[in-house]
Amino acid sequence: MANKPYGSICALSKACEVIEPRWTLLILNQMWSGYSRFSDLRRAVGNISPGVLSKRLDEMERLGLIERIEDRARGTVDYIRTQAAIDLEPAMDALAIWAQRNIDADIALADSNLSQMMTFLGRNVATGHFPQRRVVVRFHFTDETGPYSTYFLLAEPGMACDLCVTMPDLDIDLYVETLKKSLHAVFQGRSTVAREVEAGRMFVTGDPVLMRSMSQWLPRSIYATVEGTRLLSAAE
Repeated sequence: MANKPYGSICALSKACEVIEPRWTLLILNQMWSGYSRFSDLRRAVGNISPGVLSKRLDEMERLGLIERIEDRARGTVDYIRTQAAIDLEPAMDALAIWAQRNIDADIALADSNLSQMMTFLGRNVATGHFPQRRVVVRFHFTDETGPYSTYFLLAEPGMACDLCVTMPDLDIDLYVETLKKSLHAVFQGRSTVAREVEAGRMFVTGDPVLMRSMSQWLPRSIYATVEGTRLLSAAE
């Protein structure tokens, strides 16, 4: 929570005191997306320490934004939004739309969390656009300085996709070499696969069907089609 109240008589000041502390809206956003377990929330939010997440969840429960549900038989704990948090959805939706239209793409896409982005991709890739066989896609991010700059997406018909950082003992169907900002821009609707390839920020080679349908199977944000979204520059 804030160290001290704003001291304003405006109703907005009280709303800010409740939802302004860092991570609060992002945690609620991931709960909106269906995450309810501590480990899932931490992975989905990204860059939040276990201690900070635990503290923020306690504060949010105390403020009546979330409810903690413990299943002692299974040894699990879930966090779900209360009606007070659900009522924030229109405001959160409006903020996201405002950001798409008013925040410069380079600023919006800075410091992309690669692990979070690839986890989302692995869970939401539209495999219905894949050929009806096993598909392996290799993503390499040339600007990633951390230990994991390469990811492998493995899809089998009728099964959930598997995302890993070690080379599978399988033939690669599609190679994608790109920048974190580039793939994030496609996800956010601030660019397209074709624009990124033309700009030289993305190189794709391999199976022609997978290449042709890439813009269809790559998952995109629900705000990717917001009219007036500020686009990433066509070339650097």
